[in-house]
Amino acid sequence: MPASRSVLREPQFLRLWVGTTASGLATWAMPFVLGLAVLHGDLGAVGLGLVLAARTVGFLAAVPLAGVLADRYPRRAVVLWSGLAAAAASPLIALGAGRSVLLMTVAAVVVGAGQGACRPAFQALTAEVVDPDRRQQANAAITIAVRCSVLLGPALSALLAGVLGVPALLLGIGSLWLVAALVPPPGGSVPVAASGGSIVGEFAEGWREARRHPWFLAGLGALTAVIATGYSVTAVALPLVARDRYGSEVVLALATTGYTVGALLGALLIARWRPRAPGWAALAGLGVYAVAPLCLLQPVRPAVLVVAYVATGVGIELFNVPWFTATQREVDPRLLARVSSLDFLFSYGLAPLGLALIAPAIVVFGLGPTLAACALVCLLAPAAAALAPGTRTFSVRATTRP
Repeated sequence: MPASRSVLREPQFLRLWVGTTASGLATWAMPFVLGLAVLHGDLGAVGLGLVLAARTVGFLAAVPLAGVLADRYPRRAVVLWSGLAAAAASPLIALGAGRSVLLMTVAAVVVGAGQGACRPAFQALTAEVVDPDRRQQANAAITIAVRCSVLLGPALSALLAGVLGVPALLLGIGSLWLVAALVPPPGGSVPVAASGGSIVGEFAEGWREARRHPWFLAGLGALTAVIATGYSVTAVALPLVARDRYGSEVVLALATTGYTVGALLGALLIARWRPRAPGWAALAGLGVYAVAPLCLLQPVRPAVLVVAYVATGVGIELFNVPWFTATQREVDPRLLARVSSLDFLFSYGLAPLGLALIAPAIVVFGLGPTLAACALVCLLAPAAAALAPGTRTFSVRATTRP
């Protein structure tokens, strides 16, 4: 396939793009729709917390197992069964709305497991469907679709909830999972890893593969630190500052929307841009997240805060797209799903820990010192990662040449 031709013109990738977009939209939509259920009186605040926590538990339990299974069996099969599981459980959440929090909680565990299982499988399937020269463009196209969904989805969901009701929206999420399960294409001819060992042993093999790539471990550590601190600042500190300093929910809405717009712009930029030192450029983009807590620390104008969040959005996608592309390029194809599961397990799996700790930190140390500490972490973690071998190009081959 010629590299000059757009990857979106390839039917195989287009099917993959539709499937990954559907899974991303379903993943994002669930918390928002459940929030609407609280507003409509179908679910209490405690029930909302239980259901979302159950989904997270299912996700964390499934990610490492799915990484092994997606290397042991065809990745397309793992995508199929994980999507079907989430699609089957979503109507049970709709059935339990206003009736049984227990049913919703159990179903949410299954939905979370389906979500967690499809993530490493989709990452590995992308490497099978798209040729190496166009994987960065492909990853950017997937990101653009997800960011557009996040940008336009809230207003659309709120409008539909007034017409169709929350249970119908939950059924719609099940339909999205069905699309994610059925639409993606079959994978390529990547050799399937041997399956003679235990699940734990095979997952450990993925860890050993990750250790062969110092840039991967360093980048994963930086990403985990930034998500645990920077994302927690946005989730907890930003609403507090918007209320106490600016006295308006509009600032909160504009800042979070600005972040999504920035991420969309960043994905559009990195779809075409090929920096000479892609790893360092990606880590620099990740470090831009420090701008968010720094602006919350100072009494800046609302417009400055919004611009800061646009910049953080651009930066996070300047990291994400090259990061996924490098992982798909550098990791042994037989072990790619397991290494990808490590990525999701640490980066997003530890995010709830940051959310749980930031509020007590604000109470004990104060808002200012907590924001300053988070800004330092967002700056220093990517800078430290840049010192690891291979991070300049996100490639171990650059460090092993004679």
